[in-house]
Amino acid sequence: MLLALDAGNTNITIGVFRNGSLVSRWRLRTVHGQTADEWGVLLRNLFSLAGLDFSIIDGVIISSVVPPLDASLSEMSRQYFHREPIFVTSETDTGLRILYENPREVGADRIVNSVAAFHDLGGPCVVVDLGTAITFDAVSPQGEYLGGIICPGIGISIQALFVKTARLPMVDFRDPGRLIGTNTVGSIQSGLYYGLISMIDGLIERLAAELGSDTRFIATGGEAELIVRGSRYLKRADPDLTLRGLELIWERNRQR
Repeated sequence: MLLALDAGNTNITIGVFRNGSLVSRWRLRTVHGQTADEWGVLLRNLFSLAGLDFSIIDGVIISSVVPPLDASLSEMSRQYFHREPIFVTSETDTGLRILYENPREVGADRIVNSVAAFHDLGGPCVVVDLGTAITFDAVSPQGEYLGGIICPGIGISIQALFVKTARLPMVDFRDPGRLIGTNTVGSIQSGLYYGLISMIDGLIERLAAELGSDTRFIATGGEAELIVRGSRYLKRADPDLTLRGLELIWERNRQR
């Protein structure tokens, strides 16, 4: 079995694969100070609750954009699973040719998402990842990672409105059901939801014009399905895209 971890700025997503199939998945808050032992105990408990055998993990692969976590996750893998983990970087053999000016600047999650999207959809394709930041990542028909777009995420936008204004309340992100709000909370939710969808649809139009009308788009991240329901162009969502990309990369590198 394979243990795959995607460590993001807000959440860490954990998946277990058996024979290429995702059998368990958990989404936890990212805690920067967590020790290797704390990770080990946490994972033992999760495995136990899911009825999984902790001892038969034969590979660990990690995508991390939070450098302070890397040492503890690496030590956890060696101490509790007796495996040297694969950390995905721009130098990992992913099957993609990275055309970024400085490939090291590309986040591991963006590479992993692109691998999974290209595997599923071919190219040209674009991944829209709705995380702490909203990223658009483009892959050519030849399997080249072309680059992308980075925008403020949903949580950042909500916090900015709350922190930088004196009277606007904190709200949750949801479809308000109507464009014109009749109270402050509804007005903020409308601006967040329809504003975000309009931004995404507008960027998709521009990306399709640049990459070609046959470009395929896929969304991932915590709010992907909610956004897909309201978007004119974004019609496919896969919350497990990053985990599946990690599994694909592990299979490509496992014999090395």
